[in-house]
Amino acid sequence: MASIMFFRLLTKRKLPSKYKRSLCIPRISSCKYSTQNRQLEKSEVRVNLSNGNELTFSTGQYAKLADGCAVASIGDTAVMVTTVSKVRASNNSFLPLVVDYRQKAAAAGRIPTNFFRKELGPTEHEILTSRLIDRSLRPLFPDKYCYDTQVMCNILAVDGVNDPDIISINAASAALSLSDIPWNGPVGAVRVGLVDQEILINPTRRQMQKSDLNLIVSAMANSLIVMLEGSANDILQPDFFKALKVGVKECQNIVQSILQLQKQYGKAKRQIQAIPETQEEIKEPIKILSEMRLREIFRDHKHDKISRDNAVNNIRTDVIEKIKQEHPNIDSTVVSEEFSALSKEIFRSLIFEDNVRCDGRELHELRDISCQVNLHNPLHGSAVFQRGQTQVFCTVTLDSPESALKLDTISMLTSGIKEKNFFLHYEFPPFATNETGRSGPSGRREIGHGALAERGLRAVLPKDYPFTIRLTSEVLESNGSSSMASVCGGSLALMDAGVPITTAAAGVAMGLITKYDETKQINDYKVLTDLLGIEDYMGDMDFKLAGTKKGITAVQADIKIPGIPLKIVFEALQQGHNAKSKIIEIMNSAIAKPREVKKPNMPVSEMLEVPIHMRAKFVGISGSNLKKILVETGVQVNQVDDTIFSLFAPNQTAMDEAKEIIDRILTAEREPVLEFGAIYNAKIVEIRDLGVMVTLYPSMNPALLHNSQLDQRKVNHPSALNFEVGQEIHVKYFGRDPVSGAMRLSRKVLQSGAVAPVKNFTNS
Repeated sequence: MASIMFFRLLTKRKLPSKYKRSLCIPRISSCKYSTQNRQLEKSEVRVNLSNGNELTFSTGQYAKLADGCAVASIGDTAVMVTTVSKVRASNNSFLPLVVDYRQKAAAAGRIPTNFFRKELGPTEHEILTSRLIDRSLRPLFPDKYCYDTQVMCNILAVDGVNDPDIISINAASAALSLSDIPWNGPVGAVRVGLVDQEILINPTRRQMQKSDLNLIVSAMANSLIVMLEGSANDILQPDFFKALKVGVKECQNIVQSILQLQKQYGKAKRQIQAIPETQEEIKEPIKILSEMRLREIFRDHKHDKISRDNAVNNIRTDVIEKIKQEHPNIDSTVVSEEFSALSKEIFRSLIFEDNVRCDGRELHELRDISCQVNLHNPLHGSAVFQRGQTQVFCTVTLDSPESALKLDTISMLTSGIKEKNFFLHYEFPPFATNETGRSGPSGRREIGHGALAERGLRAVLPKDYPFTIRLTSEVLESNGSSSMASVCGGSLALMDAGVPITTAAAGVAMGLITKYDETKQINDYKVLTDLLGIEDYMGDMDFKLAGTKKGITAVQADIKIPGIPLKIVFEALQQGHNAKSKIIEIMNSAIAKPREVKKPNMPVSEMLEVPIHMRAKFVGISGSNLKKILVETGVQVNQVDDTIFSLFAPNQTAMDEAKEIIDRILTAEREPVLEFGAIYNAKIVEIRDLGVMVTLYPSMNPALLHNSQLDQRKVNHPSALNFEVGQEIHVKYFGRDPVSGAMRLSRKVLQSGAVAPVKNFTNS
C-alpha cells in the first residue's frame, strides 16, 4: 500500500488574526491506491490425444458477458468461441441458429491484400467451416427450441501447422456446455488422416498433403455419431470403417474433458418456456379427419412430387376449415403444426408397416435413371443426369493454367493449397422446385453442395492435367439428392470433354427412419437408398456417399437426431456402396470412358523449347512478340522455366497460326545494331510530301527522312531532287527521338564535305 501526499503552500497575506492561524497551517490531502492488479481468472483442462498433441480448453478469461465462452488450442493455434441465446422465443418454427466462423489475417501475422486491407465478406472456406460447426451442434438442441442463438468463432492465433476448423468445433461444444443455454451435448471432433495405411489423428498440414483420407468426425458420449464430413483418394471400405472407429473413440476423450470442465465451471441451464401441448379436443378431430386420407395418399404410388404435395395441402386446408368451424377462436397455425406432426408420424409408420416407400420402391431400390452426353457442340463437355424427378445439367469448360482459382492468404496458410485447377460451381434456381425467388450470388447451401460434389470428383482427376477445369452443375429439377446427381452428371461431362479421369464416379444419398423406446434408445430403424425430398424432410438422416466401384471419394452425413450408433453408419455405407456400383453401370451405357477423339473446338496445350540464346528474340522487347501472338491468334504463351514455354490455344487452328508466327520470329535474321554517327546506305521505298521513307536493312520498318534533312538547300518536295522509289542514298544516323522513338536520319550533313566509310545493309 502506498500513499501520496500533496502539500498546498499558502502565501502570507495580511488577514484578520482570527483567520491567520488557521490558514497558515498547511492543508494535507491523501489518495490511496492498490498496487495489486486484478488477475484474470482462467480455468482450463487438457486432453492428451493419441498423436501426442495436447488439446487445451480454457474459460473465464475472455468475453465474460456472453452466455458462454471457451478457448481451445492445439500447439500455437487458438480459437475463441462465444455463444449467446435470446431469452425470448422467436416466431420461427425451426431452430434459429447462426454460426459465424471468420478467419482473421492478424491471427496469422498477415495483412489482407484487398483494396481496403481489412476482412470483408465471408470466404468459401469460412462458409464451409461454419456449416461444419452448425451441423455438429444443431441436432443436440432441445426439440422445438426456437430462441435466436448465435455462435461466433474468433481465431486468436494460427501457427500454420494445426488447422483451426477442428479446434473451432470443440471450442463451440465447450462454450455451449459451459453456458446456460439448453443443449444436450457436448460433442468432440477430430480429423482422421491415412498416410501409408497408418491412421493419424489431427494430422498436420504437411501430413494432410500426403494423406489419402480427410475425414472429420463429430461424436458425443456412448460413441454416437453426430456429423461426418470427408474426402478420400478412392480408399476401400474396410480402411474407411477402421478410420471411422478410431475417430469416434478419440472423440470420447474430448467429450469427457468438456464434461469435466462443465461440471466445475459451467452455468446452470436456464428454464425455457414450456411449449403448450395441443388440446385433446383439437388433436383427436384432426386425426379423425386426416389419418385415413393421408395413409391413402402416401400409399398411392402413382403420385409424383407435385401431385403428392398438392394432395396433402388440400387435406390440410380442408382440416383447418372444418376445425375453425367448430372452434372459431383456434389459431390456424396450431392446427397446421399438429397436422404436419401427424403427417410425419403416419409417413414414418407406413415404412415400418409396409417396408415400401411412398413411390412404390423397396428400401434398397434406386429410382429410374437416364443419362445423355454431348448435348451442344460449342461446349467442351456436357451431360444431363436424370434420377427420378431430379435432373442436373452439367457442363465442362477447359482453360489455360492461368485461369486457376487463387485462394486467399489465410486459406493458403491453413490448407497448404495456393490455387485450384479444378472447381465445381453448383446452381439451384427456384424453378427446380416449382417456386419463384430471387436469383443472385450462391448461398451457403449451394456452396456446401458444390464443395461436396467437387470432393467427390477430385480423386479421379489426373494430377498433371495441363488445363484448368471448371465444371458447372445446374439443377433443373429437384426431388432429393441433387448434389449426388451433380457427381454423376459431372463424371459424364468430364468424360465427354475427354478429360482422362481414372474411372467413373457416382453418388447416392441414404436416409434413415428410426423408432425410439421409452428409454429414448433406438430399438428399430430402416435405411433408405436413393433418398426422396419428402423422405429427407420426414426422416432422421441425409447420408451422402460418392465414389467409384472400388472405393470412396467423398462422404457427408447430416444427422437430425441426437446421434446414431456406428452400426447404422456401417449399414448405410454398405448399402450406399452397392447402390453407386449399380449407378455406374447405368452411366457406362451412355459413355464408358473418356472421349479419345477431340472435338473441333477443344483447347490445345503444347510445350515449346526455345534455346537460351534465342529467348530474347522470341519474347521480344517487353514481351512484344508474345503480346502479338495473343492478339492475332488468341494463343497464350507462358514461360515455365529458362527454356520451356507453354502454349495454350482455344482450338487447333489457332495453335497452327501461332506456330507459323513463332517460326517466322525464330528464323528471321537478327536486326543489326546501328551505330550513332555512322553513315549508312539507305533505300527509298516511298516518296511523300514531307520527305522520303527509307530503309537501312531489309527487315526494317521504313523511317522518314524529312525534307529539311534532304539537302542544305530548302526543299519543299522530294521530287525537286529527282528522287525515285528504289534509289539508294547515303544518310547519317543520329539515334532515336527520346519522345517518339523514331529514327533521326540526315542527308544534309553529308554535303559539308566530310568523308567517312559507308555501311551497307540494304543488300544483306
